[in-house]
Amino acid sequence: MSTADDPAGDDRRLFHIASPADAAALAAVGMLRPPSLESEGFVHLSTARQVLGSTERHYAGDADLVLIEIDPDGLVDEVRWPEVYPGEHFPHLHGPLRHESVVAIHPWSAADRGAWPV
Repeated sequence: MSTADDPAGDDRRLFHIASPADAAALAAVGMLRPPSLESEGFVHLSTARQVLGSTERHYAGDADLVLIEIDPDGLVDEVRWPEVYPGEHFPHLHGPLRHESVVAIHPWSAADRGAWPV
């Protein structure tokens, strides 16, 4: 794995916000290739600190989501940390999300978001 250090200074947890159908496909096929991998060349990820903001920014109207927790040490492909907003770097996985790097899949309803520990 070639992973740059986390310039955001967060802990080592990374997350991908997804639909339950995407999580089921990940389990069934062993990898997830979201549309962004084809169109942008990477899978959008967030740190624990960034998850709520990412959800509000990109999925505000989606009640039915899951949060896929990823072990960065289990990733095969490179994670880059571009500055997406001034002073804020986000992790981008440059390859598919593989099942073996998944630690857990968490429910991510509005109620779950209100109880997020970060």
